[in-house]
Amino acid sequence: MKIIMDEKAQGSAELILLFGGIIVIAIVAVVYYKNYVKGLGNEINSNDVKNLTKAINGLKNKF
Repeated sequence: MKIIMDEKAQGSAELILLFGGIIVIAIVAVVYYKNYVKGLGNEINSNDVKNLTKAINGLKNKF
């Protein structure tokens, strides 16, 4: 009977290690791509928002 309980604990430990590994990989990816993602935010704010605002104002002036 003790063998069955030990196997359940091993399965739980492996699952915790698996989730921990996924979290570590996600953190490393965020740190690695931080500058890339930060640059995208500035580009989206400056170009796309201005173009969208102009388009909305153009539609408003037509009606």
